[in-house]
Amino acid sequence: MIEQFIKSVAAAAATAEKIPSNADSLNEALVRAAGDGGLIFFAAAGDVAPELFNSFRRSERVITEPTVEQMKTLKVGVTDAFCGIASTGSVCVTIGRSLSGPAGSLTRKHIAVVDGSTIVPRPRDVFSEEFLDGKGLRRSFSFITGPSATADMGPLVRGVHGPGKLHVIVLE
Repeated sequence: MIEQFIKSVAAAAATAEKIPSNADSLNEALVRAAGDGGLIFFAAAGDVAPELFNSFRRSERVITEPTVEQMKTLKVGVTDAFCGIASTGSVCVTIGRSLSGPAGSLTRKHIAVVDGSTIVPRPRDVFSEEFLDGKGLRRSFSFITGPSATADMGPLVRGVHGPGKLHVIVLE
């Protein structure tokens, strides 16, 4: 299921990588994906084990409560996702708690971290008791499939209404 998910992420014009599920690997992957410049807006994890983010959170570049002024210049946002969808390459990011909404939609690049064991086959499975114990029925969340895109005024343009880049880190 993970391999299908990664192929679907690529088909949705995003990038993905699979890494071991440990704090050091996650820290390295997040720093590499974020690139060299500027602060990184991290919305506190709630679906992926929070202790996996401990090393990352200690970085001087990482902020968890940006000011209004910082929000104007933040280029990278990191969230976790409570599941991924193999057929579409979508991640499901909980909104309404912490700052996952702004971190995932107001930055130029969104990095989403998802546990590979929570990848489901189809979108409708997000709402199934069989796959995720009904998590999709008990929370508000966004389906995020690739970077923001619009073609309502001509040719396809990415990043108009949200991040122009999406990178997904799958924990194995």
